Amino acid sequence: MLNRRALAMLRAVGAGRAELTCSCEPDLRVDGLPCCDQATAHELARAGLIRPARGPVVTVGQWTRAELTDDGRLALGGTLAAA
Repeated sequence: MLNRRALAMLRAVGAGRAELTCSCEPDLRVDGLPCCDQATAHELARAGLIRPARGPVVTVGQWTRAELTDDGRLALGGTLAAA
């Protein structure tokens, strides 16, 4: 079960307000600011709920837009209310 902070992070990703670093343990920033809970960001990525957006090829360590996976959308119950 996801806590409120994790759900808020998912909503921010779903709203197009988040970026991830391309790495095996991606860092997250929302609205250009580093997320205060990188451990949760890592857990969301490891759980397959968020990922770097598909598009131009980026190298390891670069920032790119974050997106929800299908499982991430399901975790939100199909809703993308404001974070």
